[in-house]
Amino acid sequence: MVIGPFINAGAVLLGGVLGAVLSQRLPERIRTSMPSIFGLASLGIGILLVIKCANLPVMVLATLLGALIGEFCYLEKGINSAVSKAKNLIARPGKAKHGTHETFIQNYVAIIILFCASGTGIFGSMQEGMTGDPSILIAKAFLDFFTATIFATTLGIAVAAICVPMLLIQLALATCATLILPLTTPAMMADFTAVGGLLLLATGLRICGIKMFAVVNMLPALLLAMPLSALWTHFFA
Repeated sequence: MVIGPFINAGAVLLGGVLGAVLSQRLPERIRTSMPSIFGLASLGIGILLVIKCANLPVMVLATLLGALIGEFCYLEKGINSAVSKAKNLIARPGKAKHGTHETFIQNYVAIIILFCASGTGIFGSMQEGMTGDPSILIAKAFLDFFTATIFATTLGIAVAAICVPMLLIQLALATCATLILPLTTPAMMADFTAVGGLLLLATGLRICGIKMFAVVNMLPALLLAMPLSALWTHFFA
């Protein structure tokens, strides 16, 4: 039985609740400055993952095609609409202003991607499903706990709810790992990790407010990375 996804989801749940409780007790300078620090950490992790790329054309092509698919399918718009409806359900009537609401949506979408679609979480889930080693997800849980705590001080208890889709995604990946990983090669895993690194770079830039990439629209790139890597290796390597 896998335990990593439950530990990771529990860390997000606990951090989200703790942050919501402490929201009025933490100094404003900490609440406003720490998200940028987490964005910087995301950029650093993304860089480390990108340099593991085995086939540069595969990383570029997967990202381009994935982003195009996401744009045509309006993935980001769909997520924004769903999150907006969820926010309206839990928000107190007459309390939220338009600017605050837009900021909430942008930040909430960013951390959904940060928690649910990180290369570390995806690979960690697949690794545990195949080898039974939960160490990557446990390490991720420490970072996610503090990240959830800080973001929950400004976004509220809604951050804790992210643990549900994250748990489902990681459990699904761990369950399917026995079917996926035997078909992969080191080059395919490297290219997959590099594409995930690019998404983390885009997420970090978004959290820092430097460039608002439509990260959700880039998610199909993760599905394309391994098939394109296999094709590239077969025909060009």
